[in-house]
Amino acid sequence: MKRNIFILLMASLTIGNTYAQKRNLVIGTYTKNGKSEGIYVYEFDSQTGKATYKNKATGVANPSYLDISKDGKFVYAANENKEGGVSAFSFDPVTGALQLLNSQPTHGSSACYIDIDNSRKFVFSANYGSGNLVVYPVQKDGSLAPAAQVIQHTGSSADPNRQKSSHVHSTILSPDQKFLLVSDLGTDKISSYAFDNKNIKEPLRPADPPFATAAPGSGPRHLDFHPNSRYVYALMEMTGDVIVYSYKNGSLNAVQTISMLAPDFRGKTGAADIHVSPDGKFVYASNRGDANEIVIFSIDQSTGKLTVAGRQSTLGKTPRNFVIDQAGDYLLAANQDSDQVVIFKRDQQSGQLTDTGERIDVGMPVCLKLSGK
Repeated sequence: MKRNIFILLMASLTIGNTYAQKRNLVIGTYTKNGKSEGIYVYEFDSQTGKATYKNKATGVANPSYLDISKDGKFVYAANENKEGGVSAFSFDPVTGALQLLNSQPTHGSSACYIDIDNSRKFVFSANYGSGNLVVYPVQKDGSLAPAAQVIQHTGSSADPNRQKSSHVHSTILSPDQKFLLVSDLGTDKISSYAFDNKNIKEPLRPADPPFATAAPGSGPRHLDFHPNSRYVYALMEMTGDVIVYSYKNGSLNAVQTISMLAPDFRGKTGAADIHVSPDGKFVYASNRGDANEIVIFSIDQSTGKLTVAGRQSTLGKTPRNFVIDQAGDYLLAANQDSDQVVIFKRDQQSGQLTDTGERIDVGMPVCLKLSGK
């Protein structure tokens, strides 16, 4: 009897571990040139580094940025069009099937980012073209209600071509879900909003202080939190700088600015995405332009400051977003203009990346999200 119980227990543990090793990879794309049909779903095996096609959702234009609800039952997409929109999908994690629930306008143009709170009560969207952010209540069935707030940013900065007005580029919740940080490329500011998920009518209010500034002409784009929540790493699209901020209760204080560019680099810069490794030891940042690489930084655990630890070609053109799996063993990079996701093995001790030879061929990939992240 005891032996049978032991066998059943071991079998259940094996099944649990197998499930944990396989996650749904959801890929957002540009559909504008006909290379892509919408959102693609693959199963990613973190034991082998291989990805297997499961499903796709068609009929939604340019679902370029995505987020998955914490419970894994819903996917939300920013539709990056002249008249921006956001779309809600129910998601079957077994089959990978996505069912469109509804869409809402973003009250602006070029929606480029989307985030959902852990309680699944609100979705936040950034409009790059019109420089505003939008907050949507989420209904019980996962669909989006009309916007509760539309917050318009104003101002400009040093670059006369790209910074004549606000360009909101990302809306990212703090790990404790109490603040929303909003990167604005056009004004060189990272705004901070206090978030109250019980306030249906006005969930966001300016924090105190309401923003942190970057150097004129920098262009804040994306950011990520250290697992200890004491540091924020913000990527500047236009200069290729990473600004290290100390963080507490919505307040940002700069402690370091470090360039992602090689000392002899003279080409076009287009910094895109940034992530901290799950173990909190390394920061990774992608650079498009002429570099087409991911830069690796080691983190000083006592100060949060960075040191360049390496560089890895993304083996493609225009690396946009990338994702690190939950175990920290793999990094997947979306090469938009070579229509391919490249899968790298990650050395957890050195932080270095090695090509696995595994590829996902998909038209104009922009955003990569793993379920459970």
